[in-house]
Amino acid sequence: MAKKRKRSSDAPAAAAVEKPDDSAPERPARTLFGFKDKPDSAAVEPASRDGAPFRNKEKVLVTCSRRIIYRYRHLMQNVVSLLPHAKKDSKVESKQSKGGQLNELVELRSCSSCLFFECRKQKDLYLWMVKSPAGPSVKFLVNAVHTMEELKLTGNHLKGSRPLLTFSSNFDQQPHWKLLKEMITQIFATPKDHRKAKPFHDHVFVFSIVDDHIWFRNYQISVPHNEIDKVDKGGLDKMTLVEVGPRFCLNPIKIFGGSFGGPTLYENPFYVSPNQIRALEKRKKAGKYAHKVKAKVRRREHEKVHHLEPDEFADIWKGED
Repeated sequence: MAKKRKRSSDAPAAAAVEKPDDSAPERPARTLFGFKDKPDSAAVEPASRDGAPFRNKEKVLVTCSRRIIYRYRHLMQNVVSLLPHAKKDSKVESKQSKGGQLNELVELRSCSSCLFFECRKQKDLYLWMVKSPAGPSVKFLVNAVHTMEELKLTGNHLKGSRPLLTFSSNFDQQPHWKLLKEMITQIFATPKDHRKAKPFHDHVFVFSIVDDHIWFRNYQISVPHNEIDKVDKGGLDKMTLVEVGPRFCLNPIKIFGGSFGGPTLYENPFYVSPNQIRALEKRKKAGKYAHKVKAKVRRREHEKVHHLEPDEFADIWKGED
């Protein structure tokens, strides 16, 4: 028979003693570019100093809807070539469970943002700019599309280089423009130390607000060099911008609180649907034809009421042949 283990009298006393807290202190809140409030170096314990530094793991999923025309598909490919942290996926059916399917794709590809190019009636292009999974999301109407292949501009920057983002001053005037500026910054800014990014800043993304539209331009930073491929003294003052492309204009329609939907945070009161514009043009053309018909009817009625008197000189030359 097994012997019973003797119970020590010091066990309750040892259980009563609390163990010291060896857990690391709580990390401060972090943002896209680093920690919001940097911790005090004197208060940081050695265990927390060995922790991994913050790394921006922003990835953007770029996809489009089915039945998209070639010009808009080329625009999407230009955007993918400009963003080294972008991931391209297959086409998505926009009419059936668009939001749910795209949210699953974003989660499967380990992305935090999405650019969805939606083409309707093979005429109109809509751009969804989404932060997943909690939102917000913005729906734009894309106008004035010009791809790199169409423009044939002389600018040529290094592929994969990190761009400088510049915004016009009116982005800070209203709350919805401030929200759009933050979303554009997080989506179009290349993460630091990204494996596909080059450590150069040789082009600029320009976002300007004109007539309540966001106009996008891409410029190469051209600096004069000498024979040994070094910048001359004072050469930065002679720097010029050469446009590369593409060009497009974004007309904001709605801002939603969730991903591909949710409560409406902002709605553009000046937005007019392209379907309404085409309907007005058709009515204008139809009104032109109706105006011609009415003019003919009025002319007949006028002739009935006001008869022309016979011309007394109408037969004066008939007998001379």
